[in-house]
Amino acid sequence: MNLSRRINTLAPSATLAMSAKARDLKAAGHDVLSLTVGEPDFPTPDYIGEAAKKAIDEHFTRYTAETGIVELRAAVAGYFKDTYGVTAAKAENITMTNGGKQGLYNVFICLLDPGDEVIIPAPYWVSYPDMVQLADGKPVIVPAPAEAGFKVTLEQLDKSRTAKTKALVVNSPSNPSGACYSQAEADAIAQWAVDNKIILIADEIYDQLVYAPAKHGTFSTWWEKYPDNFVICGGVSKTYAMTGWRVGHVMAGLELSKAMSKLQSQTTSNICSIAQKAALAAYTGGMDAVKAMRAAFQRRRDLALDIIGSWKGVYCPKPDGAFYIFPDVHGLYTASMPDSMAFCEQVLEKAGVALVPGKPFGDDNCVRMSYAVSDEMLAQALERIGKFLYK
Repeated sequence: MNLSRRINTLAPSATLAMSAKARDLKAAGHDVLSLTVGEPDFPTPDYIGEAAKKAIDEHFTRYTAETGIVELRAAVAGYFKDTYGVTAAKAENITMTNGGKQGLYNVFICLLDPGDEVIIPAPYWVSYPDMVQLADGKPVIVPAPAEAGFKVTLEQLDKSRTAKTKALVVNSPSNPSGACYSQAEADAIAQWAVDNKIILIADEIYDQLVYAPAKHGTFSTWWEKYPDNFVICGGVSKTYAMTGWRVGHVMAGLELSKAMSKLQSQTTSNICSIAQKAALAAYTGGMDAVKAMRAAFQRRRDLALDIIGSWKGVYCPKPDGAFYIFPDVHGLYTASMPDSMAFCEQVLEKAGVALVPGKPFGDDNCVRMSYAVSDEMLAQALERIGKFLYK
């Protein structure tokens, strides 16, 4: 069978691949601790599950509008009003998608023509460049290394801009680095995008996982002023520990929202009706559970930083959000361990700890560690890594 060029040039997700490898080793009886997970280790809050059960009992199992039920889309708009003071968003500006990943893919498919360039700061979430390429666009990678706090500058963006630049992707808080742009930094980037007539696609899936004293710099207030220049992507996965429910959202201007509705009508149609009712409960049920999870993540981040901070030859900027640490370990590379792939392979083989190489994230000097695990497992895993590195 001759598969398409499109699928033959597509790489599998590195994060999912490493998680699968760790699971396979554990299933074979090996003692493996995995710091690869990109999801909260907490259960979905009970009130959300109860809403789903109620939906089943009430036989809410039919097709819905392809963009989601009106009350859920209105609740997402209400979230932006309550959280960031965005009053312009209405249900028609919100599209519900099968997780945040489909939302981003839909945006690229609807916006890009062949050859359109999309600026992507590195390190980046592994799927951005591949999604752009699947949409026949060209990813333009701008490095933001550890010594820069994993943040790009306006000067870098200017140098990367060409006549073909269509969009800029900003993920804050970041997967994999945990870097979080302040509001002042976000405002400066937003103004640059407006001045240069570039669409800014903001992936704010981790917006509620920001640790004091840091504060999340949102682009949603810029969307209110320039709805055709900004696209805000997010969802319930990280905030409410609902990764498996597959509910994302995209806030966009009416033209793009209608385009995504048309796309979904011909591809996935609506997302799961039961999951929509669960998400509605999440958006309207308060933030107590979220606050508890956020406090636990902050505690674990600090635990990890204390341990990693004692490792010689390793530099690790303090992450202000998400639940990842992205230390620069290239000072430990050797002839037999020359890059992040080899580093992770040897840590898995000799220390029994699964990490994710930085190369698929656009920074081969680093490795990604998730602290969305118990305090005990996190400490044990980092102790194992330390013993291997400094034996």
